[in-house]
Amino acid sequence: MPEQSPTSAPTPNGKTAMIIGAGPAGLMAAERLAGEGYAVTLYEGMPSAGRKFLMAGKSGLNITHSEDLETFLTRYGASRERLEPHLRKFGPAQIRDWCAGLGIETFVGSSGRVFPTTMKASPLLRAWLKRLDGLGCKIHYRHYWTGWNDADQAVFKTPDGETTATADITVLALGGGSWKRLGSDGKWMDILQNAGIKCTPFKPANCGFDVNWTDHLIDKCAGQPVKPVTLTCGTQTVRGEFVISKTGIEGSAVYAISATLRDQWLETGDATLTLDLAPDRTLEDVTTRLTKPRGKNSMGNHLRKSLGLDATKTALIFEVTSRETLNDPTKLATAIKSLPLKITKPRPIDEAISTAGGVAWEELDKTFQLIKRPGTYCLGEMVDWEAPTGGYLLSASLTH
Repeated sequence: MPEQSPTSAPTPNGKTAMIIGAGPAGLMAAERLAGEGYAVTLYEGMPSAGRKFLMAGKSGLNITHSEDLETFLTRYGASRERLEPHLRKFGPAQIRDWCAGLGIETFVGSSGRVFPTTMKASPLLRAWLKRLDGLGCKIHYRHYWTGWNDADQAVFKTPDGETTATADITVLALGGGSWKRLGSDGKWMDILQNAGIKCTPFKPANCGFDVNWTDHLIDKCAGQPVKPVTLTCGTQTVRGEFVISKTGIEGSAVYAISATLRDQWLETGDATLTLDLAPDRTLEDVTTRLTKPRGKNSMGNHLRKSLGLDATKTALIFEVTSRETLNDPTKLATAIKSLPLKITKPRPIDEAISTAGGVAWEELDKTFQLIKRPGTYCLGEMVDWEAPTGGYLLSASLTH
């Protein structure tokens, strides 16, 4: 695939390109191919483009991250080696320049995440589609891809019946397996597997987890944040915050550790998250403070006055701690610094922010071309990689 976005009107090269899927990966592929002179046609199964992209932008479009590139690259784990060459050519700095070229200025938030100044995705998407139109790209909506026919033509289901298309280059950018109502239903996996292309089953990524809360905790704390806190699973520790939900836990810190927690659950059928509810205090300090007589104070008031723990953290301690531990300052201090929280299972895939799994790396060459189908490429969340939230997902989808 071409490396850079076009900066001027392209000279036609006489070749055609078909992009299936009008999310960020597909739109960027269209832009780059049009910049190389291809006559580009996009096919999108939904009535409009970028629906999951727009949903992601409702709470503030986190488009990339400002941390140094070497740290940024570590966020892609086992897939770093395959993604790194592309991220070095079109990474966070280039993404910000690209946004500016669309008339969308960006800023760095307090967490290092990069957002458009408008915070929303819709102005960027409108400017992007306008650019594609200026480059001569055509988009056919409500064209749902159902595979290839015996003549090796792409087949689409439309409101007016079945239609087919061919092109010199085909780009598949059909998304992962979450948020089906926005277009990423993952049904393409069966099509590719039937064509002899190995795919790794989908797993939820950046997801919440179920916990068997008591009704009392749900009534008291559902929707409440737990912060600041550190979460540990295996060798991974994350500091941040999460939210207690009616079914379990969710939120940024949980998403950041979700891959480790999910894989532990998949391997063993069991998973435990360890919480440090007083991350800015040492165990010795917590023990010393709890050992002081609490007089007529309730345990909740004692925890609030001696450690500054709020009602939500206190309720969480009461939820998972035995009476014996609550009555022993040394044991209670240890529990506060390493509170075990048993996970029953991840939330369903369709609720996950993203998915792991997809087209196996071994099926793709260095340009994301299917080795068994020369001229056909797979991009974005279709490919078997994952990354945490924080701009990393979108960055990798834009960079192929």
